Amino acid sequence: MKKIMMIAVVVALTAVSCAKDRTCTCTQTNSAGGTPTTNTYTIVKASKSQGKAACVSTSQTYTSGVTVTNDCKLS
Repeated sequence: MKKIMMIAVVVALTAVSCAKDRTCTCTQTNSAGGTPTTNTYTIVKASKSQGKAACVSTSQTYTSGVTVTNDCKLS
């Protein structure tokens, strides 16, 4: 019974920290208007926490006063 429990724990931990390709989808909008654009990126061989760290939403304001926002989500 102990062996079965140990194997189950090892399998569960391996599945949780599994490194695989992750997809980050970002929608870019700007305050000047226009059509939003969507970009998809592949993060290769990453755990879920590594994928979240690489898939980051950003916002930048230029000297012209236009603000560009990237809203990113890990899927």
